[in-house]
Amino acid sequence: MADELRIDDSLSIPLAEIELRTSRSSGPGGQHANVTASKVEAVFDIAASRSLDEARRVRLLERLGPVVTAVAQDGRSQYRNRELALSRLAAKLAAALRVPRHRRPTKPTRASRARRLDRKRRTSERKQRRRWSPDE
Repeated sequence: MADELRIDDSLSIPLAEIELRTSRSSGPGGQHANVTASKVEAVFDIAASRSLDEARRVRLLERLGPVVTAVAQDGRSQYRNRELALSRLAAKLAAALRVPRHRRPTKPTRASRARRLDRKRRTSERKQRRRWSPDE
């Protein structure tokens, strides 16, 4: 494992800024789970981080809050859960940093408006034919 967590092409966070907590897992493992601390929590303090520039820090604080946590207790080994927790933390941070594309408003085409009106007209005619009329 490297000494930094890669978030995207331009950002990586030193593992020294990520607190890794271990505790007993409620997951698989039988008797083994009762004696090993295999559950791993990766905690990243956004507000105290020195590896983030101001724009990224503000974006993460707005979307995730001051502290981000990722938990893993899927595997039997602490090492595997550590890897999972760090990858989940990286995924959370990458998703929060992603800037949504600007939507350019569009108008319905003339053909789509015609199809919609045609469909409405046919539905109306179908319902008209279902009505009871006294002359029948």
